[in-house]
Amino acid sequence: MTAPRRVPALGPPVVCAPLGVERAALRGVVGDAAVVRTGMGPARARASAAWIASGGPRPVLVTGVAGALDPAVRAGDLVVADEIRFTDFRAPVPVPTAAPLATALRRLGLRVHLGPIVSSPTVVEGARRAGLGREGALAVDMESGWLAEASAGGPFAVVRAIVDTPEAPLVRPGTPVRGFTALRSLRRAAPALREWFAAVWDEPAAREVVLAEPRSFCAGVERAIDIVDRALDRYGAPVYVRRQIVHNAHVVRRLTERGAVFVQEVAEVPRGATCVLAAHGVSPEVRAQAEARDLAVIDATCPLVAKVHAEVKRHTGRGETVFLIGHSDHEEVEGTVGEAPADIVVVEDEAMAHTVTARDPGRVAYAMQTTLAVDEAERIAEVLRGRFPAISAPRRDDICYATTNRQRAIRAVAAGTDLVLVVGSGNSSNSRRLAEVAGRVGDPPTPAHLVDDVGGIDLAWLRGVRRIGVSAGASAPPELVDEVVSCLSGLGPVAVTTTTTGTEDVVFTLPKEVS
Repeated sequence: MTAPRRVPALGPPVVCAPLGVERAALRGVVGDAAVVRTGMGPARARASAAWIASGGPRPVLVTGVAGALDPAVRAGDLVVADEIRFTDFRAPVPVPTAAPLATALRRLGLRVHLGPIVSSPTVVEGARRAGLGREGALAVDMESGWLAEASAGGPFAVVRAIVDTPEAPLVRPGTPVRGFTALRSLRRAAPALREWFAAVWDEPAAREVVLAEPRSFCAGVERAIDIVDRALDRYGAPVYVRRQIVHNAHVVRRLTERGAVFVQEVAEVPRGATCVLAAHGVSPEVRAQAEARDLAVIDATCPLVAKVHAEVKRHTGRGETVFLIGHSDHEEVEGTVGEAPADIVVVEDEAMAHTVTARDPGRVAYAMQTTLAVDEAERIAEVLRGRFPAISAPRRDDICYATTNRQRAIRAVAAGTDLVLVVGSGNSSNSRRLAEVAGRVGDPPTPAHLVDDVGGIDLAWLRGVRRIGVSAGASAPPELVDEVVSCLSGLGPVAVTTTTTGTEDVVFTLPKEVS
């Protein structure tokens, strides 16, 4: 193992509050951080930033009041900046730690918005204010952009409480009441601000992020997503998709924005329309329903899932009972069972494996859901093989190569890290299994958490943690991993390494409808 990279220690944390009332609202409630009144406007902000930065890199959190640009943002709401923009030619300042900070604030019951904040040298009103809102910014202030320099390259974050809105500008009789509401929100935010500071890494050795390889998209997922994209290109929107094409909220959201329409059942698809069947496979009944509605069907079933369907049909066609190791509520299992419902018995765990029965114990076989935890599935299969000596096993392991590879990699990573983060949606079986597998490594076991994206990171998990393992389920986009790494880098010096346990070069062909 290589020695951790040595880095300069961070200086003491600072909260920058432009106004005295903002400083008073937070003084004494943000732990060890000094709350510094930096003054209103860019000139004072620049001077304060230079003074603070002269002490070297340190965690800096800018807070105070601001004006809303988006009509959905109300007085008393908090805006967490994921980017600071300027009204002139200067490049935006990214804030990679914004999402978990926003999550921590929401857990306190506060109304929180995540997005860009604009820093302007003057008060913004009227048409100019509306224009900035149309560009996607949520709020405007007069200091945050210039105060970013105070961190001198250290961790940086911005939380602003809204005091005025487009419907209720600053110079209005209700401003004092709205100001009190905003300051109260800031004070209520203090526990989350303390969490952010506690998550910052300020040791003299860089925090290490260990990436598991392989991770993220597999060939079957890439094929399924490509099928929907190509169908939209070729046939135009809308293209209907039965169920989620893959189990990832970000993928579904992107395809929805392109014009894909996700439905639960083919009965919801207009007659004659184009319909994509998702990667998890469907039963013959679903195919018959699609044909009855004269749908132009494009089958995105993963070839490895199709292989399990073929195995099951071969066994049941010979009159055998098939024990299907898997989760009965998973779409893949539902589709596989649909091939021969009377002849397939779902076995979810070892306890069930000890009790299941068959019409003829001498004519049985077993198959597996492709996204199971390899170790658990093998224990269940071992029980079945012990109880039914004549049982037929799959010619090759049904658990797909991508699931196996990612679980092998996450075990290697978890063995040498203090915390594991697995990126993937909660309804993704392969992603959940990754987190479970990681959480069984070590004595005591390594803490492991499944997060849909960077916003799912709990800052409390990071306190005092030096080595963090990161992987992603086969249905999770790789850019989500990049965002997690960027966030961790934003919390202090980070050295990124990769643990590789194998490579993947599998490519699946596309169906003729989109090839």
